[in-house]
Amino acid sequence: MKKVITYGTFDLIHPGHINILKRAKQLGDYLIVALSTDEFNSKKNKQAYYNYANRKVILESIQYVDKVIPEISWEQKIEDIRKYNIDTFVMGDDWEGKFDFLQKYCEVVYLPRTIGISTTKIKNDLHMVHNG
Repeated sequence: MKKVITYGTFDLIHPGHINILKRAKQLGDYLIVALSTDEFNSKKNKQAYYNYANRKVILESIQYVDKVIPEISWEQKIEDIRKYNIDTFVMGDDWEGKFDFLQKYCEVVYLPRTIGISTTKIKNDLHMVHNG
């Protein structure tokens, strides 16, 4: 069984998230999503609309996702790769090169982002509508 892992906040699920999860799952048989906890997001100066528990429930309902684990630190990736016997690490191509150090543990793949959509864009658009 080929196992794939990806990481992220996955807030305000949109077609770009679904696309990356679908493409990640196509690279293997089993997809694990390491979901940023609220505490870790705070350390990254990032605030999600939905809390961790709600984001986890949403992710677990997506057909491409087999398991959701908490992402609590930047440093946990090597440990996760070993613990879950990961074959492929996947991230969006805006992270290109940043995780190449993981290549000694597994394959590293950077997938293109969906053009024209992001959680930040959604939040900005909603802010504009609300404050019109």
